[in-house]
Amino acid sequence: MTFLAATLKRPPATPCIGVCELAGNGFCVGCARTGEEISRWSSMSEAERWRLIYEVLPLRKPVREGIDSAALFLRLRRALHALSAPPTGPGLNHAELADLLPAQSQLVPAAVLVGLIDYGDRQTILLTRRTDHLAHHAGQISFPGGRMETSDTGPVNAALREVLEEVGVGAEWIEPIGFLDPFETISNYRVLPLVARLRPGFTLALQHNEVAEAFELPLTHFLDPARAGRRDIEYRGRLRSIHEFDCDGRRVWGATATMLINLRDRLEACVDV
Repeated sequence: MTFLAATLKRPPATPCIGVCELAGNGFCVGCARTGEEISRWSSMSEAERWRLIYEVLPLRKPVREGIDSAALFLRLRRALHALSAPPTGPGLNHAELADLLPAQSQLVPAAVLVGLIDYGDRQTILLTRRTDHLAHHAGQISFPGGRMETSDTGPVNAALREVLEEVGVGAEWIEPIGFLDPFETISNYRVLPLVARLRPGFTLALQHNEVAEAFELPLTHFLDPARAGRRDIEYRGRLRSIHEFDCDGRRVWGATATMLINLRDRLEACVDV
């Protein structure tokens, strides 16, 4: 419906279903209005309300409900830390692990690749399952990645090197976009996740001593809060609450799940107005 056609009808009393509830980003989780817009709604002119409904609110639509490829990657470039300015300082979960980890300077720098395979009308995430004999995080689902080496020129180079070594995807298939927030692990790593766009069509070549399998899961699975959960585990004498997803029978939890939630939160907070 065009804006002109819309003005021929009366706007609804409210565009929200039920009672409005503001999320942490300041927008209603149902209709995407701000608190100020909600309070002024009844006093707005019909033209102003229709402009919000048809021109403004659709641009605030949560990315988990589905937007096209161009819009997604445009939003990602604004939502992430720039490639030229990797985030420094403690990880986003530092306060939670402060009593379990060594000093910040003793954490081992690492990088992982959050690879979004772009099929145009949909995107998937490239994930791996670690082999069962590894010393850390054995058998868990993770992103390709690992510790930074002295030969790496930075976290981008480290992530690209690791994805080539672990799953055989070369840099020619990968378009780096930006960084998520750093994350600290109980295995004493400070991990910097690099988000990248992957062209489909590459052939996997797994490093079988580290990677048991590689697979794709839909990005939309991880952008829907209804699919996310939490569970408590005991570690070093105290309970910790961890994030987890159940996607197509695969359990994604811990560091990987938290990074995916960070991706979702940064996308949701990046509003196109």
